Amino acid sequence: MAQQKLKICLLSSELAPLAKTGGLADVSSALATYLHEDGHDVRVLIPRYSRIDETALKIEPVAELTDLEVALGQRRVRYSIDRTTIAGRRTPVHLLRCPEFYARDGIYTNDEDEYLRFVLLSIAGIQMCQRLSFAPHIMSCHDWQTGLVPLYLKSTFAWDKLFANTKSVLTIHNIGYQGWFPSWVLDNLALKGAEHHLHQDDLKHGVVNFLKTGVLYADVISTVSPTYAREIQGDDYGMGLNDLLRQRGGSVIGILNGVDYDEWNPATDSLLPANYSPEDMSGKAVCKSVLMKELGLDERPGRPLLGVVSRLVGQKGIDLIAEVVPRLLGRRDFSFAILGSGEQRLEQMLHALERAFPGRVCFYRGFNNKLAHMIEAGSDMFLMPSRYEPCGLNQMYSLKYGTVPIVRETGGLVDSVDPIDEISESGTGILFRDYNAAGLEWAINRGLDLFDNQELWNKIVANGMARDFSWRRQGGHYVNLFKKLSNLK
Repeated sequence: MAQQKLKICLLSSELAPLAKTGGLADVSSALATYLHEDGHDVRVLIPRYSRIDETALKIEPVAELTDLEVALGQRRVRYSIDRTTIAGRRTPVHLLRCPEFYARDGIYTNDEDEYLRFVLLSIAGIQMCQRLSFAPHIMSCHDWQTGLVPLYLKSTFAWDKLFANTKSVLTIHNIGYQGWFPSWVLDNLALKGAEHHLHQDDLKHGVVNFLKTGVLYADVISTVSPTYAREIQGDDYGMGLNDLLRQRGGSVIGILNGVDYDEWNPATDSLLPANYSPEDMSGKAVCKSVLMKELGLDERPGRPLLGVVSRLVGQKGIDLIAEVVPRLLGRRDFSFAILGSGEQRLEQMLHALERAFPGRVCFYRGFNNKLAHMIEAGSDMFLMPSRYEPCGLNQMYSLKYGTVPIVRETGGLVDSVDPIDEISESGTGILFRDYNAAGLEWAINRGLDLFDNQELWNKIVANGMARDFSWRRQGGHYVNLFKKLSNLK
């Protein structure tokens, strides 16, 4: 019996490589690509930001989606929707063209009308389906920017039988970002007659929370790892939504993100000076040597290199690194390379660390995609001491690249890294429980001690490289969820 195919409308504020600030872009892009290649009819819509590099794109207007208008309070906003495909992929992508909202310097802004930019995305996604006579089984919504879509389907657009069988799935990539806005925006949300569906206590306190609205009305709330799905229902990680999430009970599920091994594979990675695989690891030593030369780090036989690629924010545990690594550098023989940017105070700490240990520490401020790949390949260990981590991708990249991850027991880090056991020679990385300097110091020391036993270390590296976090594996969980919701086989 032939498998029934899904019709999916995927709405996201980011999609790699067109518009990216973090993991949301990677996940939404990889998920859409997987669904398309699996034979499902997936329609993707993102804003056509002015910062998108369109030089390699063939963009065409869609006749049915040209010169449209939507009323947002007293404001009438005109928009069109164009169509393109990403180079190297066949997944169709629709671009929401509205220079009034998207011709700005950044993907996100602090402008007073920031909320309207994503209200338009949400409504335009639904209207796109209407204009194309596309009746989706699933509206796949991502983060607060599309958090109003489930309510729109149950209120403003409930009249349209096109959506009679449509289910909404809200995926929370990071519950720390919820889309809080003052309640005066209410008149501009196209919810006339349905305002009572919003969280009334919030309105009494003068606020509207887009993500909370999605949690209230989505048919299913998914998160990007099973452990994170449990964590956000607790007081420590729920960010004020934990009670609502607990009330949703079985409607909250976690699916671990996948990895795009077309991009992240040391055997084929074109950004590396040498490729390598579990059958021939000689290229990893070449990558390490080239990396250390490019970063100005002293090479010494047997000296391990610890790497970090991260946003420099409190969530990522950079404060712990700044506290622990200087102390350990004074006691143990290793080098340290970190790539990232973020909070000024953390950048200053890392610059000071580099000055204090010339030849052993390099801090590259900013982002450099080639260097990110080089650090994954050239490092012996990769640090991710996150306070919380919904999923994380770098630890999974590290495993593929034969770089042993040192992570905290939280979120997707727990779901993807198995603790090392010397006796059975099992496991793939080092995990520490408590978010404090003592925990991270113990974990780094353990990694350095294990590194001295190269026979065991090589076995651990092989264990990690054998793990499969491909979208071919993880994407199937989404298909199963979507089909179950849609009563398809």
